Amino acid sequence: MLVSIVVPAFNEEKLLGPNLAAIQTAATTAWTPLGWDHELIVCDNNSTDRTAAIAADHGAHVVFEPINQIARARNTGTSVARGRWLLFIDADSRPSAALLTDLAAAIATDTVIACGSTLRFPTSHPLLRLGAAAWQTWSRLLRHMAGSFVAVETQAFREVGGFPTDLYVGEELELSRRLQHLGRDRYPAQHIRILTRHPLLTSPRKVELYSLRENLTFALRTFTQPFKVMRNRDHCHLWYDGRR
Repeated sequence: MLVSIVVPAFNEEKLLGPNLAAIQTAATTAWTPLGWDHELIVCDNNSTDRTAAIAADHGAHVVFEPINQIARARNTGTSVARGRWLLFIDADSRPSAALLTDLAAAIATDTVIACGSTLRFPTSHPLLRLGAAAWQTWSRLLRHMAGSFVAVETQAFREVGGFPTDLYVGEELELSRRLQHLGRDRYPAQHIRILTRHPLLTSPRKVELYSLRENLTFALRTFTQPFKVMRNRDHCHLWYDGRR
């Protein structure tokens, strides 16, 4: 089994190096005893800092995507992927070996078409705690995957057309929906599973770098006009203004 780990990265020089090292260590610890192998792919999404150089220094296959959009960066990363499964991990996140062991166990059952993970933030910030609790409930009930950890069988990913490029945020929700339909239509014995025993450690930087007003304004706009917001890059500045 070969798993292609794809990391989209836009101006991530502050966090990328340690997180790539952690990803490599977790993958080797979890999968080498199983006889599994992995490749690490970083998509430099038009960065202006040392993102590409840091990725190369950590042994990643670096590809370039000139259009600054998370969905496109993830899709471009898969253009060189050779694995039977794809694992998308955000540049500000790091999985534990235990989480990747659980992923391998789920894949080995041949009953999953994709897997997501619950999330853990290294902070007690009340806004993040509330948001994380709401997301965990949503994710587990609807089997929607968080974009920071998306594992999907490569053939299924290509059959649904990858991440939708008409969305600047929320593309993982649409991918989850498409995979659910594919599972019902083409692979009725397979489904999406959300892994819960060992949550993915991910950065709380959106509440640290952006004000409460900025976060609440985005949340309110998304709640009242979701498709207008998700399809407009300017409305999604928390992801694209380069603040790191």
